[in-house]
Amino acid sequence: MNLKTKISHIALVFILVMTAFSGAIAQQAPIFTNYTNSYSYINAGYAGMSEGINLLGLYRMQWAGFVDNDGNEIAPTTFLLTGDMPFRVLHGGLGFSVMQDKIGFENNINVGIGYSYHLDLGGSSLGIGLAGTLLNRTIDFGQLNPNNQNDPILSGLGEESAMLFDFNVGLFWQLPESLYVGISVVNVLESMSQALNDQSESSASFITDRTFYAVAGYPFRFEDLPRFTFIPSVGVMSDIASTQLNASFKVAYNDLFSLGVNYRPQESVGLVVGLTIKDFTVGYSYDINTLGLGLPGSHEIALSYCFKLDLDRTPRDYRSVRYL
Repeated sequence: MNLKTKISHIALVFILVMTAFSGAIAQQAPIFTNYTNSYSYINAGYAGMSEGINLLGLYRMQWAGFVDNDGNEIAPTTFLLTGDMPFRVLHGGLGFSVMQDKIGFENNINVGIGYSYHLDLGGSSLGIGLAGTLLNRTIDFGQLNPNNQNDPILSGLGEESAMLFDFNVGLFWQLPESLYVGISVVNVLESMSQALNDQSESSASFITDRTFYAVAGYPFRFEDLPRFTFIPSVGVMSDIASTQLNASFKVAYNDLFSLGVNYRPQESVGLVVGLTIKDFTVGYSYDINTLGLGLPGSHEIALSYCFKLDLDRTPRDYRSVRYL
């Protein structure tokens, strides 16, 4: 494939995904600088789309050291554990995810398990996925300091929690070791708990965050630079009221070292590095805030393991470039 064709494909990927959603810049669901590592969580159709078992642990500390006026550490922190593998007996793949997301006095623990049915489209594959999730949401309302101390919605509330069920759906299409596009919805039902204070005429309730995702990427090599893999990608997440864009570009050398940059408009610029030793990959990123609000930077570290399975397919040297 010549340079002109590669550039046109990259441009098409970015245009398609960037125009999928539009809106204000904000953050609702957790967002990662290494968002390509979170596909098992955000897109149920991705499960088993590679030729191996993929395991990932990712920890993000956003605005590290940020505290409120009372000195309480309220910076968002997120831990994500995912795994997926092909399952030929079921003509697809299986995946799971566990995530803990803490922000201020709120703590969310989400556990999901899903299945993706794989369609062979003659040279490309389409994963059609469904995942069920359980979310335990806890907020210590007693730590909040509302402007109206007599707010009837918050009156009488302390540490409250609820268990919510929801499900995710996703489509993930890819050409082997090349172009991929994914569209998905997390928390389709937008489930709501019972009122937290049944003694009050009006009270708060917990609700899951319905979020739409669109991702795409186009890893490629040039014939005269066979040791280098160029990995542009883009991701969009939206809850309709607000939309967040990630655009990144990485360069990997010999599937061993990788270096890249991620841009989040009106929020941050992230520097990303990675090292692969056999089947293990360690990645680190640091976000430099561009909000102009005096917020500190954000750290993110990921450890992934990719074990190739013998699935009687055409032999090739395979490694999931999304983990580089």
